[in-house]
Amino acid sequence: MTTPVSTTAPRRTPGYRFNLVGIIGFSVLLFWVVVALVAPWVIPYPVGEIVDYDYLAPISDKFWMGTDYLGRDILSRVLMGARYTVGISLASVTLACSIGVTLGMVAAVSGGWLDTVLSRFLDAMNSIPSKLFGLVVVAAVGSSLPVLVLTMAAVYVPGSFRFARALAVNINTMDFVTVARIRGEGTLYLILSEILPNILGPVLTDLGLRFVFTVLLLSGLSFLGLGVQPPYADWGAMVRENISGLSFGAPAVIFPCLAIATLTISVNLLIDNLPQKIRDRSDA
Repeated sequence: MTTPVSTTAPRRTPGYRFNLVGIIGFSVLLFWVVVALVAPWVIPYPVGEIVDYDYLAPISDKFWMGTDYLGRDILSRVLMGARYTVGISLASVTLACSIGVTLGMVAAVSGGWLDTVLSRFLDAMNSIPSKLFGLVVVAAVGSSLPVLVLTMAAVYVPGSFRFARALAVNINTMDFVTVARIRGEGTLYLILSEILPNILGPVLTDLGLRFVFTVLLLSGLSFLGLGVQPPYADWGAMVRENISGLSFGAPAVIFPCLAIATLTISVNLLIDNLPQKIRDRSDA
């Protein structure tokens, strides 16, 4: 007796599968991005306005996150602080990875003296501690948004360069790149059409990790008084301003710390649980 052959097509599983932890991380990250975009229109009080004479006040119906050391509304400052923490960090890491990845691919494809000069110069820069470099530059030039963005971008360009160059060197030795060279393709074509598409996934993962490092560096600089200047503040500056309330468990210290923690942890969760392509398999 022969087994009947099914005429229906086999059911295909989705090409990408998301797990719960990755969805949670993405949701928290998306929440803070939306907050950063809409903060000016949803804050209950101006960020620099003293709204209560009871400084470091507890949570109440009027002030959902209490007040700070001057009597300003913490909820308003946390929401607006997201614009600076997320915005500055995202701009810095995007600039750093764009420059680092571009130089890394150029060095890998070109080789020779250009590769040597770029590698040695950026290795020397990478040997400087990030916080020390940030402190020196910001203290010398002054703290402004463009200076913060450029300084933190400069800190993470060398690491991004080394990562991209290591990936590009491996791709550059493969047969399809050799064939493209034999066809007479130029450096720009090799970088954009052969190298970049094959390293894009790891590069995006590296960008996410460096975003976390940038948030922590910005928070550290702000904690030392070299970040966003009053009356505006990012989350690190809010912790520094209200550190006197730490022994009392004041919400003015706790909520900015929670904001930093949730942002950085959510990015890490998202990176660690990126969807993996699952190939369909047919039964034998």
